[in-house]
Amino acid sequence: MPEMPEVQGLVDFLRERLVGRTITKVTVANIAALKTYDPPIDRLVGCEVTDAVRHGKFIDLATTGPHLVFHLAKAGWLRFTDRMPPTVIRPGKTPIALRVVFDDDSGFDLTEAGTKKSLAISVVREPDSVPGIARLGPDPLAPDFDRETFGRLLEGRRTQIKGVLRDQSIIAGVGNAYSDEILHAAKMSPYAMAANLSDADIDRLFAALQSTLAEAVAAASGKPPAELKDAKRRGMHVHGRRGEACPVCGDEVRSVFFADNSLEYCPTCQTGGKILADRRLSRLLK
Repeated sequence: MPEMPEVQGLVDFLRERLVGRTITKVTVANIAALKTYDPPIDRLVGCEVTDAVRHGKFIDLATTGPHLVFHLAKAGWLRFTDRMPPTVIRPGKTPIALRVVFDDDSGFDLTEAGTKKSLAISVVREPDSVPGIARLGPDPLAPDFDRETFGRLLEGRRTQIKGVLRDQSIIAGVGNAYSDEILHAAKMSPYAMAANLSDADIDRLFAALQSTLAEAVAAASGKPPAELKDAKRRGMHVHGRRGEACPVCGDEVRSVFFADNSLEYCPTCQTGGKILADRRLSRLLK
């Protein structure tokens, strides 16, 4: 799933490449991905792109008419081409959900792999009318997001810190992968209760949150969409590295599996050497 750094990389690329370009064609190949009907999506045709903006993990392509807002969800991606082929998209026969073409014949496809489709596309007059954007918490890389703000967000939350970091209504933009990386950098168990963290714990976690995301955003900066996924994988220390050696201590990176995802962690760095049981067993090994 693309998270804040990759989404920011896509936004930076789209802003540089598309501002000033006019939309000449929009084709919806998966009608279930389109979540709005007013204004109609063909209202985008003839509009000039004025900006590209990130809201959490949402991409907002602003135009002289409506905003085209999309969330790539778990298996979505954006494929950009300098010259869009004239092939006809056949709904139901392609992973393409949406195709947008511009006045220089460039364009992009929004694609989604797998059978569970959750990519979401909206055409709106204002981005805040998208429910997911309206619910977003503060952006952790915003200038006014400081340690005090972060501490207030954690107060009284009887929730595991992994879940807090992933909750978009609390903090916008962090998902499964970067929450693993942040907790590893902070040397903190994913099962630690947010309300029980000491001031020192919160200091350490805030520093890890800011540095991990800032470094990942910098790594994504300037890369075209085709290179962003590989850049993300290369930057991971524990996420997606089950069975490999922790780059900090050399212990084996372990996984905990859930119904539709997993988390990765280092026992030596994060849990005092304890191995966390598969959550399907609903217990922690003692």
